Amino acid sequence: MSTGPGPESGPQVAPEPGPDPQPRSHADPADTGPAAPGGLFAWLRGRCLGRGAAVDPARDTFGAMTGLYGAIQPADSVSLSTRTHGAVFNLEYSPDGSVLTVACEQTEVLLFDPISSKHIKTLSEAHEDCVNNIRFLDNRLFATCSDDTTIALWDLRKLNTKVCTLHGHTSWVKNIEYDTNTRLLVTSGFDGNVIIWDTNRCTEDGCPHKKFFHTRFLMRMRLTPDCSKMLISTSSGYLLILHDLDLNKSLEVGSYPILRARRTTSSSDITSSGSSGPRAVGSPCHQNNSGPPSEKTLSRPSQREGGSPRNSLEVLTPEVPGERDRGNCITSLQLHPKGWATLLRCSSNTDDQEEGAPVRPVSPRCSLRLTHCIEEANVGRGYIKELCFSPDGRMISSPHGFGIRLLGFDAHCSELVDCLPREASPLREIRSLYSHNDVVLTTKFSPTHCQIASGCLSGRVSLYQPKF
Repeated sequence: MSTGPGPESGPQVAPEPGPDPQPRSHADPADTGPAAPGGLFAWLRGRCLGRGAAVDPARDTFGAMTGLYGAIQPADSVSLSTRTHGAVFNLEYSPDGSVLTVACEQTEVLLFDPISSKHIKTLSEAHEDCVNNIRFLDNRLFATCSDDTTIALWDLRKLNTKVCTLHGHTSWVKNIEYDTNTRLLVTSGFDGNVIIWDTNRCTEDGCPHKKFFHTRFLMRMRLTPDCSKMLISTSSGYLLILHDLDLNKSLEVGSYPILRARRTTSSSDITSSGSSGPRAVGSPCHQNNSGPPSEKTLSRPSQREGGSPRNSLEVLTPEVPGERDRGNCITSLQLHPKGWATLLRCSSNTDDQEEGAPVRPVSPRCSLRLTHCIEEANVGRGYIKELCFSPDGRMISSPHGFGIRLLGFDAHCSELVDCLPREASPLREIRSLYSHNDVVLTTKFSPTHCQIASGCLSGRVSLYQPKF
């Protein structure tokens, strides 16, 4: 409701400022209801404003959505039939929630209408090897990456052929991110490289690209929601953060400044972690000066005026309760939709590593503030399990055996900033959903509907929706 002058009635012109007009007749509807100066409109406006500044309508909406997620029952799952495409490695909704894409082990990409649960199309030879990840650039254009070392761009309006194929990695490509500010595509792979692709200058032969960063044992790479930071997890147990990110800046490997001073913790610095050993949430406290050997020799250029230099590197060592004497492979990395937290899945089992990595030296101090964690059995060793946040950041969906678990920061699914504990607390299990006959590898919340999708090792995809 507008907070300005009252609305005009039909074609009438708003009265000039001045004394009140002549009293209305008793039949005037403005005199009905509570007696208040200015009539009915002013009274309604007062009721609206009377909610107070402390009431956040967005939180009311998120609370309602959380209640719907909590009401989901296993019987409400809808099985999307599968045949020859193998395990489901990744699920991704389009930003408007109208399309669900499925990355499959046997070179295929499946597309479904998540509302009607109808199959739309199968890209039977999307790649020449396993399809690992899918990322939408907008509601029509999306990218896929594969163990065949390539990235492919697709347009929903013309799925019979790729927009283009991108060549640049020398090993399996595992992760795709997109900077909405610069329209640059960012990919990472097991060759240890993070590569930037200029999608503004795409042709049928590909896009201009450059190597942006390199580190040993790279597992996953993510951009924060505002694209101001890049986070990288490694199979040797390190979490790397590039602060004040500038993807347009041409930097060579080894030229990144290292942040050694303790950073000031703010709401944008909170990170969280989770695992198939433990799952956790924490905030950076200080940098581990005994970083990985490949980072020790990095130079430190002078800081720009007023703050740290662009693309400055911070090396963190998240510690897992009960595992301080063992290296932890960070197999999954997700970010809170508001940038408040980082969700990690850590495992001390080398079977979870898709390529070998040495056990890292024990850090003399913990570099992350652990806020929440949970432990679970490592069912389906050898496969990466991808977990995710809900669109409002109040809940976590995690593969758990032959199903998924919905987890909250407390029993009421409060926002993280409203229930941040002084010491590490367990994540609370809200509900467990089981509808698969094999190990679940990935799960995803719809960005627009009260719906969760999950995919398993035998290729089955299930949708979960509340029953009304």
